[in-house]
Amino acid sequence: MKRSLAAIAICSLAFPVAVLAASAGPDAVAATPPMATPQDRPYGGEIHLAVDTTDVERRIVHVHERLSGVTPNLVLLYPKWLPGNHAPTGPIERLAGLKITANGAQVLWRRDPVDIYAFRVQAPAGVKSIDIDFDYLSPTSAKVGPPEMSGNMLILIWNTVVLYPAGYYARQIPVEATLTLPEGWKFGSALEMDSTGGTRTTFKPVSLETLIDSPVYAGRYAARLDLDPTGKVPVSLDLFADHSASLVVKPEQLEAHRALVQQAYKLFASHHYAHYDFLYSLSEEVTQKGLEHQQSSENGASPDSFTDWDKLAFHRELLPHEFTHSWNGKFRRPADLWTPNYNVPMQNSLLWVYEGQTTYWGFVLAARSGLWTKQDALDQFAIDTAYYEALTGAQWRALQDTTNDPIINYRRPMSWRDFQRFEDYYHEGAMIWLDADTLIRERSQGKRSLDDFARAFFGINDGSVTVVTYTFNDLVKALNAVEPYDWARFFHQRLDAVAKPAPLDGVRRGGYRLIFTDTPSEFQKGRDDSLKHANLMFSIGLDIDNKDGTVTGTIWDSPAFKANITEGTQILAVNGAAYSGEVLKNAVTEARSTKAPIELILKNGDRFRVARIEYYDGLHYPHLERDVSVPARFDDIVAARK
Repeated sequence: MKRSLAAIAICSLAFPVAVLAASAGPDAVAATPPMATPQDRPYGGEIHLAVDTTDVERRIVHVHERLSGVTPNLVLLYPKWLPGNHAPTGPIERLAGLKITANGAQVLWRRDPVDIYAFRVQAPAGVKSIDIDFDYLSPTSAKVGPPEMSGNMLILIWNTVVLYPAGYYARQIPVEATLTLPEGWKFGSALEMDSTGGTRTTFKPVSLETLIDSPVYAGRYAARLDLDPTGKVPVSLDLFADHSASLVVKPEQLEAHRALVQQAYKLFASHHYAHYDFLYSLSEEVTQKGLEHQQSSENGASPDSFTDWDKLAFHRELLPHEFTHSWNGKFRRPADLWTPNYNVPMQNSLLWVYEGQTTYWGFVLAARSGLWTKQDALDQFAIDTAYYEALTGAQWRALQDTTNDPIINYRRPMSWRDFQRFEDYYHEGAMIWLDADTLIRERSQGKRSLDDFARAFFGINDGSVTVVTYTFNDLVKALNAVEPYDWARFFHQRLDAVAKPAPLDGVRRGGYRLIFTDTPSEFQKGRDDSLKHANLMFSIGLDIDNKDGTVTGTIWDSPAFKANITEGTQILAVNGAAYSGEVLKNAVTEARSTKAPIELILKNGDRFRVARIEYYDGLHYPHLERDVSVPARFDDIVAARK
């Protein structure tokens, strides 16, 4: 039977009231006690930290810590927000066996239920110091996490092996650290030794801030090379390898690394360290990483980096990049990325400067020092130009938003990386800074450049290691001092725009244009061969692991995308022949003349299918070609400074 409209209206008004009356819901749980806000005041005690790394076969680090200056309501923090990671990546899950005692008696502790990186300690009245013991369980395989230890080498990151009191700036907490290594091992670190005996080294007391910014590399096979023999400030290349053969460095290779130091000094006209250590692992057993610190850097590459020097140019930008960070990122730091301790959240809004400009200077210094040739630099920019010209993710997501990626998705695998966008503030950021550099050169008729900005902005307070922060407005002001222009509008157009052209004017203004040929550059070929990949991104839209034919990436809206081929799919056969990178490349080439689809047999999980890729334009690899109608500003940028 139909109800009247009035009855329906009355019911619709009354029904929500009845629902609300019947479902008042639970009361809120009482909040946990607030955490002490960090204060810039001296901590009333100190941390004595003893780290034993001798259990390398089981990848277990034993930690003993004595904390004095204990007060009631003590909260201990495990570092969470890590500099250089720009994210809350502290590996709390690897802390195990935590035991706290005072005067030999066990002290109860409770993890904060809201902040799992905080431990509330119930120290008895009158207790002034406590002993803390725990193990750091370093990954036993790559399945658990990036390997940090092997039978021949280890990487010790101090933030993984320390608990510290809440309520203080990290720079106000003194630490005296000792380190025990396996018999016969050598180590490198920015920390200075106080004493050493046998396998045990005691370092000079430093602040917690300095300790965590000074990692240790150690190993059985090691070499230390002086990179500035006549300089006032020591700079060294500390090599650690799986085998002694990897430590052989030719004179011309050493000279290129020494030139890096001198070219950096010519660029920044300053230094911000008492001494600097390039910590460099040449290993397949521990993670190959790159991470910046004020007076050192963590670097890693394949064991044949020096023995197969000519084939591995692509990774030689790593040391220039991390070295640049001593000026850009560590000494001068975005204001919202500096935090008083390691449990206050960071903000990443200026990563396109912190990482983007560092990427740019890394490329430039690699070329100026001779670690790269000019052609290597051109080939790197060619790859980036082609990628960002085709980037579909820019149609919906602004570059500025990618500065959130370390927090959104700290380098976890992605299904559609180019469409989702990922950390494009690095390489697209570098394109913006090439754009700015060539614009300054054009407007000033070659009288000024971004080098002038680098000296003025990063060259202040020569010799100081005290951080100086900056904001967007500081950046704009400094650029205007070099070349008056509407720099705020310049950056907002490139950072905040959606569905706009990529920032490629720097390449064109630099005197080059993008072209494609059917042959990869030696630079790209070296990278693909080293990674054991078949890179067909700019033709059919696939990147493939040649070890087993597994697709590692598919370009959005590419021919492979339209054939429904996704990351994780395994290619078993190409046009009836067993898969190999060369077989697939030959098929792409042949399709240009036959106009027949490329037929692939695919496996995904336990499912098999046939896919046909309709693509008939041959192999495409990016290159930069000289445009003689424009001054060769790029050539000037990468030329060594006298």
